[in-house]
Amino acid sequence: MTTVLEAAKRGDRRGSRLTKIREQGHVPGVVYGKAFGNESVTVDEIALTKTLRENGKNGVFKLALEGEQTDVIVYDLQMDSIKGEIVHVDFYALDMKSELDADVPVVTSGESAGVKDGGVLQQAVYELSVKALPNDIPENIEVDVSNLEVNDSIQVKDLEVEGKYTINNDPEEVIISILPPTEEPEEPGLGGETEEGAPALVDAEEGDEAKTPEEEAKEKEE
Repeated sequence: MTTVLEAAKRGDRRGSRLTKIREQGHVPGVVYGKAFGNESVTVDEIALTKTLRENGKNGVFKLALEGEQTDVIVYDLQMDSIKGEIVHVDFYALDMKSELDADVPVVTSGESAGVKDGGVLQQAVYELSVKALPNDIPENIEVDVSNLEVNDSIQVKDLEVEGKYTINNDPEEVIISILPPTEEPEEPGLGGETEEGAPALVDAEEGDEAKTPEEEAKEKEE
């Protein structure tokens, strides 16, 4: 069943009006698209959050505006980093028969053999750009790292595409690599001991106490 998110037109774009909209539990936004044009709207914050949870970032749903329903995706979200609240949303009105580009999250699965041996997994790419029809955009792209040993890596060209989409990134781009274990620097010897723990060499002969310059001068006079 396709999700439907109710929206209302928004005419007043003043900053004070936007603050009041947010205080009333709504999120200001805009809808745009080649055939749709451009329209400022507001949506209920709770309903928007529920829609995002059910459909994911790239999920297609319907936006209901004054009796008309339009297929849209969320193109951009602006967040309040302190409160964690959505402060603005951009909807993109879709042509369901035309391909579009979308950024899709990369998620890893499995436990790398190299990590088990002490290596460190380094993820260089967290999103991949894909081209697909709106309904064929994947929610995420899973990368299995189970067979990666230390110094192994996975590039874009190594991925097996399991859907009706193409990846726009450079095929040589490294997504994930397993780095060798980091060697900790050895601490310098303490208490006059060498790195191997043996006593440090001294100038005096073994078993003799060190003599002062005055004692050495007295011996020469004798």
